[in-house]
Amino acid sequence: MKTIKTFGKTFGLAAVFSVAAFAGAEAHVTFLDREATQDSTILAALQVPHGCDGKATTEVRVKLPEGFVFAKPQPKAGWELEVIKGNYRKTYDNHGDKVKTGAIEIRWKNGNLSDDFYDTFVIQGKVSGVEAGTSLAFPVTQMCGDTVTAWDQVAKEGGDAHGMKSPAPLLQVVAGEDHGHDHHDMAGMDMSGMAGMGAAAPAGDTVKAGDLEISGGFAKAMLPGQPVGGGFFTVKNNGQADDRLVSVSSSAAGEVQIHEMVTKDNVMRMRQLKDGIAIAAGETVKLEPGNLHLMFQKVKTPFKQGDTVPVTLTFEKAGKVDLVLQVLSAQGK
Repeated sequence: MKTIKTFGKTFGLAAVFSVAAFAGAEAHVTFLDREATQDSTILAALQVPHGCDGKATTEVRVKLPEGFVFAKPQPKAGWELEVIKGNYRKTYDNHGDKVKTGAIEIRWKNGNLSDDFYDTFVIQGKVSGVEAGTSLAFPVTQMCGDTVTAWDQVAKEGGDAHGMKSPAPLLQVVAGEDHGHDHHDMAGMDMSGMAGMGAAAPAGDTVKAGDLEISGGFAKAMLPGQPVGGGFFTVKNNGQADDRLVSVSSSAAGEVQIHEMVTKDNVMRMRQLKDGIAIAAGETVKLEPGNLHLMFQKVKTPFKQGDTVPVTLTFEKAGKVDLVLQVLSAQGK
């Protein structure tokens, strides 16, 4: 098994992430939308069109360039997720807070994407302090078991990338009409331990079940081709006894799992909570982006902004509770 070392620093635009690369691919790893507006928060969807020399893709690593900050990846069903954090070269403003550290690499691991199919890997981030006309390079390492393909070649300034064998995916930064104002900024996708944005405040109905009070239910609109959706709400236990959320179901999805994201040693990982979530007496538990959350799998119809998603929460003591989640935009507004 070949190994790749990760360094705790941000790479420049022309940095090369060197690994043994296998060719034979007829299409490159690219972004679905290859343009990004200055000083805006975007959803960068990376397309992986094939495996490595016919083998299934099992891991995708993306290094983030300076100027793409406050990054938050979209979880994928069947894949483990890691976020590597480190220092930015510059200091960035995040709604008045000066931020010097954040995500510098995203890793989707232990998946299985057959060479017969393609998929997208989505990262939300803000393009900050980058001049229009600049190309931001995102070196990608695609792993297929013991076979590794590096999409990391970056043309020198003014050079042509078309002749390169393994070009890094690029985002072309363009000027916006309202340059300097981030109208797409996302207020509801904070990740625990990462540079924060304020939590979203959706207007979901409050539901009571015994001593439990469930409020603020919302889901995120899904991107084209996105196979999973996220759901969030708050549970307050006003009683004297502990309770536990043991399972969730929905007519809108074939399966709903309870997940959490935790950070250890500057690495954030996502995992399923098969035993559910404890709701201690007198405590409030929030399911929010980047922390505890629901993951809708085998979604029948992609969630669209303005729609609603019905869910049934099953608690150990309070029993079954029906809740309606309001679908907000994919960017949290």
